[in-house]
Amino acid sequence: MKVIPTAIPDVLIIEPKVFGDQRGFFFESFNRRQFSELLGRELDFVQDNHSRSAKNVLRGLHYQMQQPQGKLVRVIQGAVFDVALDIRKSSASFGQHVAIELSAENQRMLWVPEGFAHGFLVTSSSAEFLYKTTDYYAPEFERSIAWNDPALSIDWPLQGLPSLSAKDQQAALLSDAQCFA
Repeated sequence: MKVIPTAIPDVLIIEPKVFGDQRGFFFESFNRRQFSELLGRELDFVQDNHSRSAKNVLRGLHYQMQQPQGKLVRVIQGAVFDVALDIRKSSASFGQHVAIELSAENQRMLWVPEGFAHGFLVTSSSAEFLYKTTDYYAPEFERSIAWNDPALSIDWPLQGLPSLSAKDQQAALLSDAQCFA
């Protein structure tokens, strides 16, 4: 496994070691011991999620104020523009984000720690997105930050307006959002 640091040290790009030949490929997508050594702490992933979305669907920027979730995310079909936004007020990188392409082709994963809002835009005709979470989904604690908040300066690679859920259409600006201390 190769770990690529990002502009925000807590967010990590992970490239698995892929073994391939004319028959296909194999890679280890998660190893608890290696991942814990990498982060310097034990993690317990409790939930795996799988979503499929059409081109131009934008999901996020989501987080949970209680039961915050760390997420290990990857794409198994298609491609997305993936964003992790630091919403920890005590952090030197508060309000900053990391954005990368995750795709079935590049096989990269992104570690999005607790204290970050997360979202993605589907850039291919469709995409299947997998994520492991460190805590359970709790809709009563879920919040959203507006994907298009001008203060964030996220350069989404959009073609027209994105397709959003009703919840994401009503997301708060970062300046009005409930954030972590």
